Amino acid sequence: MITDSLPDSPIEGAHILLGVSGGIAAYKAADIASKLVQLGAHVTVALTENGSRFVGVATFEAITQQPVHTSVFAPWTQDWHGHISLGQRSDAIVVAPATAGVIARLANGMAEDMLGASVLASRCPLLIAPAMEESMYQHLATQQNIDTLRSRGGVVVGPESGRLASGDLGFGRMSEPATIVGAVRATLGLNGVLAGRKLVITAGGTREPIDPIRYIGNRSSGLMGYSIAQAAIDSGADVTLICGTTAPSAPYGAFVMNVETVADMKAAVDEAVTNADVLIMTAAVSDFRPANAFTSKIKKAEGNGRLSLHLETTEDILASIQRPNLIKIGFAAETADLESNAQKKISAKSLDLIVANDAVATIGSQTSKATLIEPDGTIERLPMMDKRELGRFLVARVSSLLDRRDEAG
Repeated sequence: MITDSLPDSPIEGAHILLGVSGGIAAYKAADIASKLVQLGAHVTVALTENGSRFVGVATFEAITQQPVHTSVFAPWTQDWHGHISLGQRSDAIVVAPATAGVIARLANGMAEDMLGASVLASRCPLLIAPAMEESMYQHLATQQNIDTLRSRGGVVVGPESGRLASGDLGFGRMSEPATIVGAVRATLGLNGVLAGRKLVITAGGTREPIDPIRYIGNRSSGLMGYSIAQAAIDSGADVTLICGTTAPSAPYGAFVMNVETVADMKAAVDEAVTNADVLIMTAAVSDFRPANAFTSKIKKAEGNGRLSLHLETTEDILASIQRPNLIKIGFAAETADLESNAQKKISAKSLDLIVANDAVATIGSQTSKATLIEPDGTIERLPMMDKRELGRFLVARVSSLLDRRDEAG
């Protein structure tokens, strides 16, 4: 029986005002609106006059199923007070793209259009995603305007380097929609159940070199660790994500440390857990490595049809971390005797919880059928679920473990 409730994404059910201004990156705003809607947000678009020259009203109305607001002079009704209603009911306002002109107007509190007036009427977080030519972005006036917005609590997402509207390569390209949506999640989740908690999470596989181009590795995608990290950020946690080889993109808001070998990962974990509340080791760590890696590429002809490798065991990272009050959660990927092997690891590694699953069915998969085992022998067998859902479930369990630790003093 599942005993922990699943925390929703902070975007689910949130009212988000998306301000779209007149830059070529406006076409990406449609993707932002779509991603927010898919995550369960109620999205309303405020489209500036110049923004409408790039993307039409019909596009956003089809995506959001809501009217698009283009004029501050739209008539009021008894239940609708234009920019006042828009600003006051919003849980977050996202301006993407944010041109130099819009940033200047917002910084100076100008309310000449629906977007500016709604921002002034709001008391919710403001996120801006700058998009302009590099020279415009680097101009002192723009930088001062951005600093002004930051001083008021505004969150600035990007920009990034890349191809600009002029065809030049430079700094000023709007961040990708997934990054902007990630910033909205992180911002709305700041006051979640894990606010003020520091989590260290490892993800992905490690690689132990055989020679300069070959290695011992595994099929881990890193999705489980990334899913837990996203759920933790959604819940307000300060997340350090230590990544081996991984497929997905790291969630916005995580401090990422990239590593390759087990030794690299151990050094990163040792550093990261100094002030941490929780360590979650989802990484598929190599158990063995070549005792002596070759310094040059091994030639097939040199082995006379055979190649012998002498292997040695690697460090047990989780067992080596012994710090009072640090909650340690491990993962056991087994091919046989799942629960008995996992229970042995609990005491050997001094764990507060272990998540056991079938190695072949789980590693590299989108889903997991996990079994949770606690030090007192309590076993909870979960149904098959998407790893993102499992990540949210485990974050709820982490919150319970932290509450239990705090109550115990």
